Amino acid sequence: MPNRPSRIAALCLLLICALFTTACGTNGKPPESIASERTILVGFSQLGAESGWRVGNTRDVIAAAERAGVRLMYLNAEQAQENQIKAIRSFIAYQVDVITLAPIVEEGWDTVLREAKDAGIPVLLTDRAISVEDENLFAGFLGSDFLEEGRRAGRFLLEKTKDAPLVRIVEISGTINSTPMKQRAIGFREILDGDPRYEIITSVSGDFLRSKGKECMENILKETIDIDVLYSHNDAMTLGAIEAIEAVGLRPGEDIIIITVDGEQGAIDLLKEGRINCVVECTPLIGDMAMELVKKLAAGEPIPRVTYSRERAFTEFDDDLDALPARGY
Repeated sequence: MPNRPSRIAALCLLLICALFTTACGTNGKPPESIASERTILVGFSQLGAESGWRVGNTRDVIAAAERAGVRLMYLNAEQAQENQIKAIRSFIAYQVDVITLAPIVEEGWDTVLREAKDAGIPVLLTDRAISVEDENLFAGFLGSDFLEEGRRAGRFLLEKTKDAPLVRIVEISGTINSTPMKQRAIGFREILDGDPRYEIITSVSGDFLRSKGKECMENILKETIDIDVLYSHNDAMTLGAIEAIEAVGLRPGEDIIIITVDGEQGAIDLLKEGRINCVVECTPLIGDMAMELVKKLAAGEPIPRVTYSRERAFTEFDDDLDALPARGY
């Protein structure tokens, strides 16, 4: 049996080895540094996959998360707010670091976002904004300036029809009570208001869906073909509406001026063909910007309340359309 001094020496040696092993395992870094390098977990609630734009947005966010070393929990709500609310609650249960939410509508988020705030989880809105009693329920918004998109559409129409005595407009809007639906309509009217030549003869919701865009246009054309302009809130509805226009023997881009929003490859191709006159860009490629903001939120840093993506309008007046790179969505 070893004597007491030998036992004490052995214990000291074990303690030194344990300390050495711990130091080697952390490269000598302090605990707070180790914590700051752990993988960030983000819950992403996407509203659906209703268009090429939405699919491109999802793909870009997932790819950006991989590049940034961020672990992403992605849930597709399939166009239902109740599914998004369930998704947010599941993210809270998983104790994610940050929640990103592309909300389908503006209203109805107060309760679930209060739950996220109480759990200490910041929420970043992407693509669409919301209306809540307490603006501190979300950290910030990343996406497009929808008002400016509507204004760009209006400015193009003013230039295109500057010599026209009367301009009869059909509007196919997006999902009722969604931010882009509201603001694209407001911005468009803001530019045209005060000029009596412009008349919006009908405005109907196509819910941002190609099938509904076609259905809406079919119903409108049953009532009248005396239409000068189609202003559609997204490319998916526009492509459906163009099918309906051509089915009655009218030429989109000639008989009816076509103004659309998003900038999908299909719309750009039709612009080059002369079947669309103006494409207002609304880029879905915001993944890298989202990951930059996510990392700041996970580190407890403040972010801007609003971060806009950079966008433009493509029109029949442009000389560089053939030089445009592939859109990627």
